[in-house]
Amino acid sequence: MNTQDIMDLDKKFVMQTYGRQPLALSHGKGAEVWDVEGKSYLDCFAGVAVNNVGHAHPKVALAICHQAQRMIHCSNVYYTQEQVELAKLLTQVSPHDRVFFANSGAEANEGAIKLARKYTGKGEIISTDNSFHGRTLATVTATGQDKYKEPFKPLPGGFKHVPYGDIQAMVEAITEDTAAIILEPIQGEGGVIVPPEGYLQNVRNICRQRDILLILDEIQTGFGRTGEMFASNLFGVEPDITTIAKAMGGGYPIGAILANERIASAFEPGDHGSTFGGNPLGCAAAKAAIEVILDENLVHQSQELGAYLKANLEQMASKYEIVKEVRGKGLMIGIELTKSCGDVVTEAREQGVLVNCTADTVVRLLPPLIITKEQLDVVVKVLDAALAKMSTNPKPLSDL
Repeated sequence: MNTQDIMDLDKKFVMQTYGRQPLALSHGKGAEVWDVEGKSYLDCFAGVAVNNVGHAHPKVALAICHQAQRMIHCSNVYYTQEQVELAKLLTQVSPHDRVFFANSGAEANEGAIKLARKYTGKGEIISTDNSFHGRTLATVTATGQDKYKEPFKPLPGGFKHVPYGDIQAMVEAITEDTAAIILEPIQGEGGVIVPPEGYLQNVRNICRQRDILLILDEIQTGFGRTGEMFASNLFGVEPDITTIAKAMGGGYPIGAILANERIASAFEPGDHGSTFGGNPLGCAAAKAAIEVILDENLVHQSQELGAYLKANLEQMASKYEIVKEVRGKGLMIGIELTKSCGDVVTEAREQGVLVNCTADTVVRLLPPLIITKEQLDVVVKVLDAALAKMSTNPKPLSDL
């Protein structure tokens, strides 16, 4: 089938919930993907920060193949070696003691909310404006963007929102019924928003003073994306609960709640569960993906390549009045424009580079951590050409 055939079948048989780009992908290798017509692209979206180890990494592919021939699923009624080995590895790379396995980031956040309420005996969860925490009814309510909520009212109670980065607003929102504060250490869907200096540390201190749990949603920022294994390390903050997914499985769907021993012990048999959570296939894939990140030193590579990419993007952006800011950490970078960035995404795709537009005006780059400097040079060149097409008044070289 060609791209049009696939698009026609999608329109006929699939619920139309996605604003898809007119591109049907066939396969990928490393930081490259190919469409069904055979055209190649540099993938700087990585399946929304999922493919941190790139496409079809041999170690992940072999782990999935080997495990699929042994056992795919058996339910959590029984123990499996794959699950306990992955749980041990996650406690070694994070500041936490215990793991609950889920299938997605939304499920992980949903479970974290339940755990916080069970542990504290309180009901209120404070989140922030512009945040994104998932698509279930509870997590979409925790999300601080009305466009995701309006069609699904009435929404569950017990959630409130304050401006991201405003510590005074956070203090004023806390009540005697506050169980937890849930934050993204860097807001992803909101436009790659990096918090003000000291903000996360101040929230951490307030939580300790008021006996409130701090949940960090590291679903997009985790596993080396920001130049640290987790962004909590980047900001020197140790949360009570961390939620993870996306890059955890190297492309296979798996998520988890990580918590400290005293908090995790609040969950007792029957309190929470998942039919597919922590299945042997997902755990084998995740263990392999995390080992690749460790063995190939991809956390340091994210830091190094992120600094290289950001510096080149800043130099490029200085030519264009329509660029407001280049921001981010590691290989999680946003280019904010003064107008909608849809045309940049389209032009870049036509020139063989896949990027994403988020928050309407932010070009978001989330390349695999295995991308090379030479490939990043191509990305910058393509974005430069795309911005030149959009910009009516590029700054002359003499003004740079």
